[in-house]
Amino acid sequence: MTKAVDAPSTMAETYGKRLKMLRLAKGWTQRHLGGLVAVEHSRIAQLEGATGAKPTLELSRALDEKLGSDDLLQDLWPHVYRETFPDWSRAYMDYEARATVIAAYTGQTVHGLLQTPAYARATLRVGRSLKSAEQLEERIEGRLSRQERLAGSNPPTLWVVLDEAVLRRPVGGAAVMHEQMAQLLAVCRQPNVTVQVLPFSQGEHSAMGGSLNILTMLDGTVVAYTEGADSGQLIEDPHEVKSYGISYDQLRADALPPCMSLDMIRSVMEDSSARVPAQPQRRRLAQVQSQQPGGWGLRRNRGRAVPRPRP
Repeated sequence: MTKAVDAPSTMAETYGKRLKMLRLAKGWTQRHLGGLVAVEHSRIAQLEGATGAKPTLELSRALDEKLGSDDLLQDLWPHVYRETFPDWSRAYMDYEARATVIAAYTGQTVHGLLQTPAYARATLRVGRSLKSAEQLEERIEGRLSRQERLAGSNPPTLWVVLDEAVLRRPVGGAAVMHEQMAQLLAVCRQPNVTVQVLPFSQGEHSAMGGSLNILTMLDGTVVAYTEGADSGQLIEDPHEVKSYGISYDQLRADALPPCMSLDMIRSVMEDSSARVPAQPQRRRLAQVQSQQPGGWGLRRNRGRAVPRPRP
């Protein structure tokens, strides 16, 4: 009787089965293959069994090279890492990987395609769907790997509108934010990348409270994706997508022009007075203010509490 073979239920299992098939076709042991790509044989066993940490892009490239597999494992890798993200974000990433034009608005954080490693870590480590430190590392690598398309041979056009709050919120601390803003200035030198800042002075708008992405495919198909802290929605209906596209065009029109946006990013990066005092400092300042004549009717002036002039 022929024994039935279970089909892979995850992309990690598919990756492992393909790796094992390629290795056996070469007549190599796990130890031999591990030596060729500079990893322990137990790591090869984990990959083939879909246990332990998921494969990295660098390791997938090395395995393809040694096995002569014509980039098979590299092609599978993006689907493997996407499994570490919530279900509601995977469909978006599939579209993003194929998009020729990516138009985005983000209200709380820098867009994932523009994040530094430290900034990505700071944002991903507070995700409520995060289950382990291992998964955090997988998500960081997955997010950063998406950025490779921007510098590739046929990169997408990326147009991002950042809310001013993105620049003002010290995600990861002052050093991380300084590096992140320097990264924004650097990536905007690429002809396919444009960044605008939507200032607070523009007031309310239709995309407040989350992010909005409009993706255009090579065949002209356009989809929209909205995302909050714990959920996301992919919109494929043409009429709804058109409505979201109009909202995005309004955001882009209300935002500062690209050159002025870069000036604002530089200003925030260089303005040391924009740094928020640490909590102990704020507590001491509050105590000083409450004890001064006029109570809370005080203002800061060069680090000291000075009473406002009375009428």
